[in-house]
Amino acid sequence: MKDLSLHILDIMQNSIEAEASLIKLVIEENISDNYLIIKIDDNGQGINKEDLQKVVDPFVTSRKTREVGLGLALLKRTASLCDGTLKLDSKKGKGTELKAEFKYDHIDRPPLGKIPETLTTIISTNPELDIIYRHIFEEQEFIFDTKEVRKELEAVKINHPQVLEWIERYLKENLENLAGGEINK
Repeated sequence: MKDLSLHILDIMQNSIEAEASLIKLVIEENISDNYLIIKIDDNGQGINKEDLQKVVDPFVTSRKTREVGLGLALLKRTASLCDGTLKLDSKKGKGTELKAEFKYDHIDRPPLGKIPETLTTIISTNPELDIIYRHIFEEQEFIFDTKEVRKELEAVKINHPQVLEWIERYLKENLENLAGGEINK
């Protein structure tokens, strides 16, 4: 995958298929300590302990739409190529936690990509899903919570086209302010 936001989209889609009602996405960029961390936690069905190691195998998937499951295997390989790691923890009935770590300045690390568009896509097709997105750049932090947005909207649906436009613009502006234009590199 050409950027990390596509990996995030794929993993979040896995969470949705596991019937998660809440997904927490944390992206931590620390240039001075030379690391990028992506954490995705959900409250979905979880994975049996026996199957936990199998899910990073590209030839194992629980999806009915295809016979291979490349998402986690590709993310693990990408992290490994960038002197990083992928850790997966899950409890059946409790949810799944994923943590991918990359050396920030590694030549093979893909760019972060279009996080606002990725989140807007997920929200547009899953309006009832709660998403908490935290982005930490050096020591500054930005938090976006769909529950808070829904509260302000009252009767208007979060996936209304004008709301989605606002969300994407809001995310872009805040990420630019957070990192002074450094995000997506």
